[in-house]
Amino acid sequence: MLKGLYVAYTGMIQEQNRMDNLANNLANADTTGFKKEGLSSQTFDAVLIDKIRDDSEAHHFAKRIGPMNPGVKIGESYVDWSEGSFQVTDIPMDLAIGGKGFFTVEFTNKAGETSTFYTRDGNLQLTTDGYLVTTDGDYVLGRQGNGTARIKLDPTKEVKVDQEGYIYQDGKVVSRLAITDFEDYDYLEHYGENYYYPVDGATETEAQGKIFQGYLETSNVSVVSEMVEMISVSRQYEANQKVIQTYDTSLQTATQLGRLQG
Repeated sequence: MLKGLYVAYTGMIQEQNRMDNLANNLANADTTGFKKEGLSSQTFDAVLIDKIRDDSEAHHFAKRIGPMNPGVKIGESYVDWSEGSFQVTDIPMDLAIGGKGFFTVEFTNKAGETSTFYTRDGNLQLTTDGYLVTTDGDYVLGRQGNGTARIKLDPTKEVKVDQEGYIYQDGKVVSRLAITDFEDYDYLEHYGENYYYPVDGATETEAQGKIFQGYLETSNVSVVSEMVEMISVSRQYEANQKVIQTYDTSLQTATQLGRLQG
């Protein structure tokens, strides 16, 4: 068994997945509120190898060779939740969350089904009938009693938002943004470019983040760092590729020698 072939093969698959991940991060380097993702690596569980039916062993008994590790595999994907830098826009409907927390959004899929999603993208806008929505047209939710409701404003009046998320028009509070946080972000699943939804085990907590009007949180992707990482991935992919080429050359040579001896 040519163990090196398996190790090199799994290494190439891992680097290919890492490259896809880096490419996605770079594609979203200008996406508001985007959090970069990464992949961890881990080894396959070692397996024990036995020789069987070997003429060199007395009575053809199986002989334990020892453990073999078939290479590397994808461990876990993770999200870098560090805060991106703030960009000044001075646009009233551009909002950024300083600290932890998410905007709460009523997401509607293609089948017309609605569910609650969460995002850090504060690039919002008002519809002609006064509803506060995301750039994708999903309704932004505000606090109403013990629950949430769509935020409706007067599109003809000036809008002020304080750091606690209260929305003012004509000096009066008309609504409050529903800013939601979670105890453990490991229970959030990524959906699309900027949405997250909770899975079983997610626990909501009171958000401590502050709202800044006229700002947008940029992506936390560093283009330079991602490019450097891409170069590293390419080099590792090429190294594994050369291992396979070396094995291929060795096998061809062995085959030719076998024919000559035959």
